[in-house]
Amino acid sequence: MGFGSYDESEQKDQDVDTDEDDAVNVHENDHDGDVSIEGDTDTDDLVGRLSEMRDDDDE
Repeated sequence: MGFGSYDESEQKDQDVDTDEDDAVNVHENDHDGDVSIEGDTDTDDLVGRLSEMRDDDDE
């Protein structure tokens, strides 16, 4: 069973007119820094709560 024909002639010599001034700059809003979480809940409690939430979704 085939997945359709592939015509290489359709893929050759594709001219795309692009204006790089309008291009998206993916690094425009890069940020370097630290993340800190304030709270009195420890990791084990958070992992336990996540497990409970997953179990609730399975039902």
